[in-house]
Amino acid sequence: MKRRTTPAQQEILGMLQTSDSALSQDMIEQKMKGEADRVTIYRVLNRFCEDGLAHRIVSDDGKAYFALCRGCQQNHHTHDHFHFRCLNCQKVECLAEKVQVSLPQGYRATNVNAWVSGYCAGCSA
Repeated sequence: MKRRTTPAQQEILGMLQTSDSALSQDMIEQKMKGEADRVTIYRVLNRFCEDGLAHRIVSDDGKAYFALCRGCQQNHHTHDHFHFRCLNCQKVECLAEKVQVSLPQGYRATNVNAWVSGYCAGCSA
């Protein structure tokens, strides 16, 4: 079923495309300045995740952030990487390093959520 594109979807997609870090729903809501309500933003972000445009990152403090899927092939997402959250500026970003976990025989991982918290290059300088 083809989904229609709404102004809110276009705006949120543009924010994710131009952001150098993952964005939370609250951050997007602030930037939209009342152009879309919290429920609309939540639905758009979840749809982006369902469609493989973005992925959800649940941080070490339980807050959800969203980032565009870059370098993923359709229906084959590689979200087995570390995420970094700066304790000062709160910037959240995907890191290129892959998470490698040895599982017992017969086990199969479908999701990895790995975090590193600290201070980004800008804040630690």
